[in-house]
Amino acid sequence: MSDTKSSPRILVFSTDTISDPGIDQAGQRKIHYSPSVYVISLPCSSGIKPRWIMHAFEQGFDGVFIAADGIECSYNHKCAEYTNNIIVETQQMMKDKNINPKRIRMAALCSVCAEPFVNHMENFSRILVELEN
Repeated sequence: MSDTKSSPRILVFSTDTISDPGIDQAGQRKIHYSPSVYVISLPCSSGIKPRWIMHAFEQGFDGVFIAADGIECSYNHKCAEYTNNIIVETQQMMKDKNINPKRIRMAALCSVCAEPFVNHMENFSRILVELEN
């Protein structure tokens, strides 16, 4: 981990119309999650490139979380399948670079998923801390 005294740095790829509103709602409702969680918005989770995820690890992020569209994606009816393939491809790249594949996670989050998002961040943070011990 980048600094054992702080929370793990997590990069979240979120979708602007589906998961972003849920993440924003967590802030609006003042549901606390670590300030070391950084969110990047994009239109569709199936558009994430494995090299972007690998770049996040190269830049010192401890974990990457994909807030996936799931079946609600308005851009691509196979979004969930494509996003899963991105995860599988990235995990192989991670193994090739001796990065534990448990450092990437994915879950479908919707526009009202403030509490589930915070729970995912807490659980993922615990997993990342355990990986360091």
